[in-house]
Amino acid sequence: MARGMEASTISVLSPADFHVHLRQGNLSELVTPHVRKGGFRLAYVMPNLTPPITTTDQALEYKSMLEKIDPEMEFLMTLYLSPDLTPDEIRKAKKAGIIGGIESYEAYYPVFEAMEDVDMVLNLHGEVPSDGSANVHVINAETTFLPHLRKLHAQFPRLRIVLEHATTREAVETVKSLGPTVACTITAHHLALTVDDWAGQSWNYCKPVAKFPSDREALRQVIREGHPRFFLGSDSAPHPSMKKSTSSPNQGCAAGIYTSPILLPLTAHLLESFGALDKLGSFVSKNGRAFYKKEVSVTEYSLKEEQVVPFWSGKDLEWEII
Repeated sequence: MARGMEASTISVLSPADFHVHLRQGNLSELVTPHVRKGGFRLAYVMPNLTPPITTTDQALEYKSMLEKIDPEMEFLMTLYLSPDLTPDEIRKAKKAGIIGGIESYEAYYPVFEAMEDVDMVLNLHGEVPSDGSANVHVINAETTFLPHLRKLHAQFPRLRIVLEHATTREAVETVKSLGPTVACTITAHHLALTVDDWAGQSWNYCKPVAKFPSDREALRQVIREGHPRFFLGSDSAPHPSMKKSTSSPNQGCAAGIYTSPILLPLTAHLLESFGALDKLGSFVSKNGRAFYKKEVSVTEYSLKEEQVVPFWSGKDLEWEII
């Protein structure tokens, strides 16, 4: 990549964001177009709305709403696993083109067996809820969850599982140690932030929280290695400004970092900063598409060096979409 007066450009085929929150109502109308603005034409949409998406019909209705907002996007839909979800609903969802399900820790073995049978992906938010009596908190919630991941993989070795938005060295090492049916998403912001960046700064607060510099380095290193089972899932999570910037003695600020409008330039900027720009195409397209069995299309984006303002204050991005 050239430096100096001559600008550098790189091209990325078919960028895909395999974990994004597009909300509902007016907020959805505002943020959904920002996915494409940020350089992406495929969005793997999280189902945790109010109420959450738990049936095939709800997922298809939500997809239709998103397609009306941006008909040029490809939206991959998911179900939120709940006690009401059945194996029959899983088979119905698969036939309707719904890709996966997001899980919150309880073991739904009959549902997982059905997901394995129809080759549906299980997406895991890999944290155990905080519990003071068990010494579980936001810092160790992810590592405490990892034995559950190992157990699920051992029980359902053909089930494709994605550990979402990993933040710890232990999570990286665990996923690497498991079989080819277990993959992992990494967010752009967790490649930038550590615990010091969100302590006292609500705009950098998300769950899972950013951890220690050694954990961030593990995320960066697995991308530098080009490991094929690690790929981008932004976990871009918009909240109204008042909910992000304010808290009270009885209510904390909203958890979530919003990166969609600048996601591809931001990811290029960060990968370049730790010597992995040559892995950009694999991280934002090839690896995730291979795991989800989604072919790389002819859609191509180019990036050109120029300054824009990223999500964290006081720093510059050196890439923009052209």
